[in-house]
Amino acid sequence: MAHTSINTPVGIISIFAHDDAINVVEWGRVPDGDSDPLVEEAARQLKAYFAKDLTTFDLPLDPAGSAFQRAVCDEMFAIPYGQQTTYGAIAKKLGKSAQAVGTACGHNPIPIIIPCHRVVGADGAMTGFSGGEGVETKVQLLQHEGMLLA
Repeated sequence: MAHTSINTPVGIISIFAHDDAINVVEWGRVPDGDSDPLVEEAARQLKAYFAKDLTTFDLPLDPAGSAFQRAVCDEMFAIPYGQQTTYGAIAKKLGKSAQAVGTACGHNPIPIIIPCHRVVGADGAMTGFSGGEGVETKVQLLQHEGMLLA
């Protein structure tokens, strides 16, 4: 599996690709290993995102998970930069419960690129985030996109 690690404002992030698609983004550095043009392009796009030079990722993605988890990932990927939605709104579109959507969001294997940070509770509550420092990282990402005041 090809991979690379980069420093970002929200910590060190490692990017993994397999079968010509990005399939994992996680916090923490991995030992140097095999890289390839796809993970290098993903690293470039993530750096551009944090430099505020990119608002839409253009990468082949292959998030692992059930059909429902993939459907939630598709809905999250469609949320535009600088906007947010609720677990309930996604649940209504998919005919499932907000709790099920929240669980699927928490299992998003490609955070930031698939922007689970843009999904909040019905009252705007920061109900969780599985990456970095948890909710603190979610808040940082939302602030980066101009949705919350620092």
